[in-house]
Amino acid sequence: MPTITYHQSDGAVRTLTVEEGTSVMRAAVTAGVPGIVGECGGQAMCATCHVYVRPGHDAALPPIGEDEDEMLDCTVAARTDRSRLGCQVTLGAELENLEVDVPAEQV
Repeated sequence: MPTITYHQSDGAVRTLTVEEGTSVMRAAVTAGVPGIVGECGGQAMCATCHVYVRPGHDAALPPIGEDEDEMLDCTVAARTDRSRLGCQVTLGAELENLEVDVPAEQV
């Protein structure tokens, strides 16, 4: 089963095992991972699930869509080349393991 590891700004680390097709945001909200809000429920309309994907996972990530690209310009924490919206990244056959850094603040 796929896993997602969330690295918090305070150094805490939490790894979740998820069903295939689960988004980074949905897994975090369901499990109560701090720092992932997901106000819009996964519609790429709020940027409160902003994460920084750790190096080494880039090739397996889906391309950034137009809506996600626009919302990444509205994040509270600075956008970088590793920025993604957690609601737009799902785990599955192409992406079985992922590590992300959670920004210190989302809203």
